[in-house]
Amino acid sequence: MKLEILYLSLKDIQGLSVPMGQIVGWVEEALRLKGLGKTEMPPKPGIHTRPDAFIHAMPAYLPNLKAAGMKWVSGYPDNFKKGLPYISGLLILNDPETGIPIAVMDCTWITAMRTGAVTAVAAKYLARPDASVIGIIGCGVQGRSNLEALAAVLKKITTVKAYDARPESQKAYVEEMGKKFKFNVVGVGSPKEAVTSSDVVVTAVPIAKDPQPVIEDSWLKPGALAAPVDLDTLWKAEVMQKVDKFCVDDTPQILRFKSEGYLKSLPEIYADLGEIVAKKKPGRQNDKEKIMSMNLGLALEDVAVAIHIYQTALEKGIGRKLPL
Repeated sequence: MKLEILYLSLKDIQGLSVPMGQIVGWVEEALRLKGLGKTEMPPKPGIHTRPDAFIHAMPAYLPNLKAAGMKWVSGYPDNFKKGLPYISGLLILNDPETGIPIAVMDCTWITAMRTGAVTAVAAKYLARPDASVIGIIGCGVQGRSNLEALAAVLKKITTVKAYDARPESQKAYVEEMGKKFKFNVVGVGSPKEAVTSSDVVVTAVPIAKDPQPVIEDSWLKPGALAAPVDLDTLWKAEVMQKVDKFCVDDTPQILRFKSEGYLKSLPEIYADLGEIVAKKKPGRQNDKEKIMSMNLGLALEDVAVAIHIYQTALEKGIGRKLPL
């Protein structure tokens, strides 16, 4: 038997033109299966070769999708100074029956899209249905993918308030997102302006082990959903402690991060997002609840998206087959 893998570059994956709405659906199903206990996924271990940098190993198995694999991903916050992306890495898929690798692909697009998709799933169950004002702090790749995903599930968005510590990044974001979407995208002068009066607030800056948080409880309005994809880097402990529901995408993973020195003031966890998607626990129950859904990204989301990407690439004859 000839052993070979399908190699998919970033360009290959982008060329498949998979719509964000479809990715949100794939991620929602993966979280539902997790909530039902039908996935296998240990908390991700990592190594740290520079301050606030990481290289993580993220394995997962989803029997219902016949998908097994691992993402080997890095995040280096100073890479922009070298003209390099913050996130880079590879994703490997294995045949669940034999363990033989069947595909190796770039993981940057998958990471960006599935992270945005998780925020969208959280918003579907935890944001107010009439949410119209979105606050985005961090105008990089995640700021873009999170807004694209939110637009796929929240149909009443009218205004996006964007802030970035780097004015040039904020300006580029406002111009690009303003052209891409019909709603009003405006740059604001501070994190407070981005948070105040927003129905959904996404923070997407590099994760810091010793953060200097700025967002205060009084900034977050009643009924708002806070969706950090950067731990507590920008959120003061009082915000997390005072929300009505504090949700995460995976409790064991959050506790692993806390054991490593992150999240020094972790509140009581209401539910994993998968439990809410699987209807084991209720999501938003009234229009006044302040809810935080802290989603760090799960290997099962990567593998769920990757198996669909792999199957689509095979159907379309995209990628390069390489011998093992």
